[in-house]
Amino acid sequence: PTVDIFLLKNFEGINYDKRKTKIIHRLDNACKKTSFMFLRKELPVRLANTMREVNLLPDNLLRMPSVGLVQSWYMQSFLELLEFESRSPADSQVLDDFLESLTKIRNRHNDVVPTMAQGVIEYKEKYGFDPFVSSNIQYFLDRFYTNRISFRMLINQHTLLFGGDTNPAHPHPKHIGSIDPNCNVAEVVKDAYETAKMLCEQYYMGSPDLEIEEFNAKTPVKPIQVVYVPSHLFHMLFELFKNSMRATVELHENRKEGYPPIKALVTLGKEDLSIKICDKGGGVPLRKIDRLFNYMYSTAPSPTLHPSRAAPLAGFGYGLPISRLYASKETCSRFHLAGN
Repeated sequence: PTVDIFLLKNFEGINYDKRKTKIIHRLDNACKKTSFMFLRKELPVRLANTMREVNLLPDNLLRMPSVGLVQSWYMQSFLELLEFESRSPADSQVLDDFLESLTKIRNRHNDVVPTMAQGVIEYKEKYGFDPFVSSNIQYFLDRFYTNRISFRMLINQHTLLFGGDTNPAHPHPKHIGSIDPNCNVAEVVKDAYETAKMLCEQYYMGSPDLEIEEFNAKTPVKPIQVVYVPSHLFHMLFELFKNSMRATVELHENRKEGYPPIKALVTLGKEDLSIKICDKGGGVPLRKIDRLFNYMYSTAPSPTLHPSRAAPLAGFGYGLPISRLYASKETCSRFHLAGN
């Protein structure tokens, strides 16, 4: 069977209770003014560094319309943030304007991932596949999307803490911005499964069931809870379930007794939390495993990006590579795929 595994590392010397206490302490000391003063310097620097790296891409890729659109978004956001460089943090109207600008910037960048993906597809269709160029693009996109994750995290924390917003994906009064000090892992697993199931049933008119099991070595009688960003965990699990469901349904489409279930095992040991997703989708040859994390590779047909519709990710080949970035870059974790 195909096995998808990722681990969340429990940092040495920091248990979950201590880490939770530190975050709450920082929240108590949080100040809208100091956050403003930090972000008005930090965010433009991050955008400038990203734009500089974009300009180092191959000229033929930079000529693609979708890449040019992404560049224009970054430039516009950069210029808007510069307007706050010399404005006074003592003025409450300035703080409100900054909050409003951050919300606009976040919304403007919502479709950066599929739009950049469309640019890569446009390049590949026009110029074909070049291993050397592909390697350079892979390196760039890893850095580009890692920077985007951290950029949005900073914006979300400010808008959620000081703007009175709620996280639309996982609203909860006890969340600290995007962070849940008591993230129930099994609940996020179920949530991601149900969302993937809905898409699967829309496309295939059916879906495999989920069997979930928990093993808590620390406190066996309690559900597994960790300090984490639920939306990021959801994203990783959702992509895994989409891949598992598609493989399972397509392999067993003529099976009379229904589809074999997808199994999820959530385990909390003394040092690590692991989430293991198993399916009977036929597996992936070991020689092809690395391709699954290549932005220029997808097992699904390439989609077309329509501005008036919700941007699709299936077929762009971005689900697993970006999921690995969420795991490895934020929590020193591993996102591992095993084939057969």
